[in-house]
Amino acid sequence: MQKVVKTKFENGDGPTKIYRDLTGVVSLQTIKLWIKKQRLDQKRVSTRRLAAEMNISKNSIHRILRKDLGCFPYKKIKQPKLTDVQKKERVKFANWVLNNYTKSDITRWLFSDEKYFDLNGIYNNQNDRIWAISREEADKRGAIYETTKFPVKVMVWLGVYSEGLSVPVIFEDGSMDAQRYIDEVLPIALECGNEMLGEHWTYQQDGARPHIHYLSQK
Repeated sequence: MQKVVKTKFENGDGPTKIYRDLTGVVSLQTIKLWIKKQRLDQKRVSTRRLAAEMNISKNSIHRILRKDLGCFPYKKIKQPKLTDVQKKERVKFANWVLNNYTKSDITRWLFSDEKYFDLNGIYNNQNDRIWAISREEADKRGAIYETTKFPVKVMVWLGVYSEGLSVPVIFEDGSMDAQRYIDEVLPIALECGNEMLGEHWTYQQDGARPHIHYLSQK
């Protein structure tokens, strides 16, 4: 939407005309903010300078944009970069897999992971979206819901392979440590792996602390 506003502004349209052409999808104040930011970007100024130019606070800029977009699009997010050592380790692991496993071997891998599930889990902030022209309209259409501050939750372990799932392991009380992992998860993983994949198969786990504990590794 910013690109549309930028293009129309460069073609000579003013903020009001752009607002009318977009039929209120973005507020007039946000359009003015984008145009102001476009001008100031050429001078490479910060958001603080932008706030000073518009005679409003920096937080006000964030609130204006969140009202229409639910986010602040100008914030630069630093993406973590892999170090040379990490890259070498990944290449080393990939080569190890290629040299030690065939395609049929990989179908006999049991992948596993754990996840917390709570009473608020039916709502997903990442995936739940409501299309609306304003925050107020979204609220009317069910964008606001109540959640429990400290919801009851359980942890679930599950294994998956090329043709199905293992038996889940549910931890109803507390979190999982290395000893619980050894006593309650690994026996189920071994039993399901032998039953589903036969005598020769590979068990995969991530780098969670209970997994890399020396007793678990042993």
